[in-house]
Amino acid sequence: MSAGPGEAVVSGLLAGYGVAIPVGAIGALIVGLASRHSWRVGAAAALGVATADGLYAVVAVLGGAALAGVIAPVSGVLRWVAFAVLLALAGKTAVDALRHRHEAATARQTDGRRAYLTLLGLTLLNPATIVYFGSLVLGRRADDGLSAGAEALWVAAAFVASASWQLFLAASGSLLGRVLTGTRGRFWSAIVSSAVIAVLAVLLVIPGA
Repeated sequence: MSAGPGEAVVSGLLAGYGVAIPVGAIGALIVGLASRHSWRVGAAAALGVATADGLYAVVAVLGGAALAGVIAPVSGVLRWVAFAVLLALAGKTAVDALRHRHEAATARQTDGRRAYLTLLGLTLLNPATIVYFGSLVLGRRADDGLSAGAEALWVAAAFVASASWQLFLAASGSLLGRVLTGTRGRFWSAIVSSAVIAVLAVLLVIPGA
């Protein structure tokens, strides 16, 4: 028996929150961008992450098990690529903070489009996301099945859940930025953010971490 619309929505929301809520390097990046720049930049980054989650949810519905088998052999490479990109971002954040520590905060704004594309790309580098969504879809099909309409609702709900959580992180970062109004506060927030991202990047490539 196929799942009903309400059940598909609830399941999709739970799936989206399940993949989004564990805060890692991506979450730290969103908070850091919003605190150092603006709500608009943080929201763009948040929607980049949610877009990637939504795309992976679509792929999982269309054939996640097959794709998971294809990317499994290169998952280690993808993890190291993500590590390198995150470490580069952490380094750039620290260097920019040191270079401009005595300048006004408004002098160092980044572009929302760039933030969106950067976070979209970084999230797409995470092969665990497609495995996660693929496993959930396969489990539901084995249990009670998903109609085409229910699948669409499931994907939409997963995207909404991811977007709402990532936007919450952006809002938290924006509030933090309002507290850290001085150049010293923003400098130290950038340094701490850089250190956190670097540590989380290292954890990506440590087995069992």
